[in-house]
Amino acid sequence: MNESILLVEDDSFLTDIYTIKLKEAGFSIRTALNRDQCFERIEEEMPDIVLLDVVLPSVCGIDILKEIKADHKYDKIKVIILSNLGQKEEIEEGIKLGAEKYLIKADNTPSQVVKEIKEILK
Repeated sequence: MNESILLVEDDSFLTDIYTIKLKEAGFSIRTALNRDQCFERIEEEMPDIVLLDVVLPSVCGIDILKEIKADHKYDKIKVIILSNLGQKEEIEEGIKLGAEKYLIKADNTPSQVVKEIKEILK
């Protein structure tokens, strides 16, 4: 397995945990802290999945999701939202805008997130 994942997360502790878990599961992983880094990484190497936090410095992850979904050159990228925001409206908006899944950090261990990613990539 050599699927690539771009983790867009500004919490360095969570970035470290997810990086370790995803590498252990055999994924190639890159990280970004914000919108600009996210799109730089996508341009350098088109990931299979963007694992996207919603609460980021200077931009909402939902806006990044909209940008990815609006550009046809990113059609192959699947987006999974991984957030602490778990209101029904936020989840529905994320799915409506094209996210494959909306996972709430508090409800999913890193191992469960890996399992969800594997399901989506099947």
